[in-house]
Amino acid sequence: MDEFIRFIRTIIGIDETELNIVCSKCRKKIIPKGKLILKKGQIAQQYFFIVSGGLRFFYEGENGENTTWVVFENEFLTEISSLNPQKPTRFNIIAIEDTELIVIDKKNMEFLYAHVPVWHEFARKIWEETTVRMIDQILKFQTLTAEERYLEFMNSTQMPKKIPVKQLASVLGITPNALSRIRKNIR
Repeated sequence: MDEFIRFIRTIIGIDETELNIVCSKCRKKIIPKGKLILKKGQIAQQYFFIVSGGLRFFYEGENGENTTWVVFENEFLTEISSLNPQKPTRFNIIAIEDTELIVIDKKNMEFLYAHVPVWHEFARKIWEETTVRMIDQILKFQTLTAEERYLEFMNSTQMPKKIPVKQLASVLGITPNALSRIRKNIR
């Protein structure tokens, strides 16, 4: 829980009483590598903070799995397109390595919004940061070459070191063969 507390304190100012309320609504969960935490068709009911490990969002396409997002330590997330409207998710979320999570159930998040005034600020800042990252990702797809996207990923994330080439290629929006050519040209 210490990692989550440090994370919260980097986002908002929160007193000990409020922090104790937040912590009382959280629980730890260990997810083994390869286990789904959310399956396509289910309705998301939880928020997650990744203490260690990583999660991969993917969907099944015509050519197999398409990885859309990979997240690692010190990330706070949910499958918002399912959780907020309470609609079945289009994604699977799987642990890409043994992963330790702090989990907040939707009903407990609602409790925190109602009883911890600074929690609204926490959520606003998290979703603003997430939105900026999504906009950046869209712009990169529209303005950078595949090689430039690959180099940017190599410099800014743990992802290339922790996921297979096929999944990395999917995140970059290219084929595994194209990624192999890019990597060969860079060496």
